[in-house]
Amino acid sequence: MTYTLYGIKACDTMKKARTWLDQNGVEYRFHDYKASGIDPQLLARWCDEHGWQTVLNRAGTTFRKLSDEQKADLDQARAIELMVAQPSMIKRPVLDLGSKTLVGFVPDIYAAALQ
Repeated sequence: MTYTLYGIKACDTMKKARTWLDQNGVEYRFHDYKASGIDPQLLARWCDEHGWQTVLNRAGTTFRKLSDEQKADLDQARAIELMVAQPSMIKRPVLDLGSKTLVGFVPDIYAAALQ
């Protein structure tokens, strides 16, 4: 099976995940959501699975540059709007395994999920 790895090409964490997948012989397709955009329904599915608080990267500079008004009263719908408008706010990587997704990169979690 070929999986889909979502993220941004230049991200250091993405590079680590891609290297790990390559070294472990895992076939995947890469979707750069900064270049190609992201489907709001797909984001909603990830948020339903993990919680929007996990999917939204509040530690990144893109989120931190938002005004206080933009950050106020966040809920899942508003978080999805922000992530669609600025995909850099999506936590990365997201590895779609078909039946579930992994958010972020932890080698041990990848190894356990892909055995």
